[in-house]
Amino acid sequence: MRDTSLTGARRERELAALAAGEVVDVLVVGLGVTGAGVALDAAARGLSVAAIDAHDLAFGTSRWSSKLVHGGLRYLAKGELGVAYESAVERGVLMTRTAPHLTRALPMVLPATAYTAPAHVRVAGLGLHAGDLLRAAAGTRRAVLPGTRRLSAAEARGMVPALRGGGLRGARLSWDGQLCDDARLVTGLARAAAGAGARVLTRCRATELIGDAAAVVDTLTGARHVLKARAVVNATGVWAGQLAPEIALRPSRGSHLVLPAALLGGLSAGLTIPVPGEFSRFVIVLPQADGLVYVGLTDEPVDGPIPDVPAAPESDVDFLLDVLNSALETPVRRADVLGTFAGLRPLMAAGGRTADISRRHAVVQGRDGVITVVGGKLTTYRRMAQDTVDLLAQRPGLHAGPCRTRALPLPGAAPRDRLALVPAPARLIARYGTEAPAVLAEAPPELHGPVVPGSPVTGAELHWAVHHEGALTVDDLLDRRTRLGLVPALRAAARPTAEQILQGRAPS
Repeated sequence: MRDTSLTGARRERELAALAAGEVVDVLVVGLGVTGAGVALDAAARGLSVAAIDAHDLAFGTSRWSSKLVHGGLRYLAKGELGVAYESAVERGVLMTRTAPHLTRALPMVLPATAYTAPAHVRVAGLGLHAGDLLRAAAGTRRAVLPGTRRLSAAEARGMVPALRGGGLRGARLSWDGQLCDDARLVTGLARAAAGAGARVLTRCRATELIGDAAAVVDTLTGARHVLKARAVVNATGVWAGQLAPEIALRPSRGSHLVLPAALLGGLSAGLTIPVPGEFSRFVIVLPQADGLVYVGLTDEPVDGPIPDVPAAPESDVDFLLDVLNSALETPVRRADVLGTFAGLRPLMAAGGRTADISRRHAVVQGRDGVITVVGGKLTTYRRMAQDTVDLLAQRPGLHAGPCRTRALPLPGAAPRDRLALVPAPARLIARYGTEAPAVLAEAPPELHGPVVPGSPVTGAELHWAVHHEGALTVDDLLDRRTRLGLVPALRAAARPTAEQILQGRAPS
């Protein structure tokens, strides 16, 4: 494998070669989880690859997820057995081979409160046990994800101290996968693709696609280029229809709240709260490693132009707080919310509510030869990429080997027993794996501490992002390589330090 580091200098060099007329086998447009996955899959099969994005790695939907690696239980409940099984299989691949360092098993408590009917709890319990069978069928061992069991009311409150005691009849405990950060997964995929020879180029906006080329604007310089390829893949998510008009999408907004973990008394588990009066909708409360909690998520249709950065409307905030407070002893107030975020799911158009539209992905070849991949979800990105490159490989002149990504680890990945021996702080190991010691070693000592009070994010992480992860702007550093931007107050406080590191100066 070649050098996996992404830098501004490498970007300039590789873009210049493509602009001069170099022809690659595959040009991927979009560097979210799907596009980065396609770039890695194609490069790992021996194809020459360029992958571009109008903004940055994980700029769109891929950084706005719930950070879960789902096992497909929701799809099993809807009878989508194929999607459910695919999700469970891909969850196992991520947690055991692709990115053990970025994933962990997360216990989830589903309480039986005064607002949940006994029949609802019984049905939910059956669903959780079905999910356990799905885990076993997918080949994921209990050592990775334990089985489901009942909890007493006291046990439930021990794991989630903020639960309301009155009317609590016990709970069900299940397990799912959690990412430390969805944007870090995308960054790892992009670096792995670069290590396999792909040119990974951010700030390159595609304005037009045809079967063997793309018109591109370098948004850093304003220069216009035509990048040539034997095949073009449109992996731009909710923006796919802008480059492939035949693609009809019906985006769905998923909103989240960001709360301080201390507000909920410290969580040792996530929380699944049934939406009162509904059988298949839940609000989830997800503890994070950095002293925060995410609460989500909504599923509302979005009409009209697609914004670069979607916002969570107050109606979504009110809904999430109402459902959350139905299960808590002490209500969370609007003033307690540190921040919000929302993402748009690129669902294929269909009738009915967006919550009921299938999450199955589609790989579509347009009349001009451009291949568009849409739908799906974060957990199944690898299979989406595999299906896309399988279709590409059928074209004359593209000599691709078999898919290798099922057993291909990302930079920093290692078995969990090896990760436990890495000589670095546990928090850094969970984000950088075996590269964690290098993150500290390459940064000057004055960057080893937190960037701002109230967050454990270190200056060393910002330094590493500039020198290895393709960060070109302050926004890249604060909003995607780290997630300081999820809390506006932390973002504002960290900005001066980020600017100094980006300019190569030590913070004063």
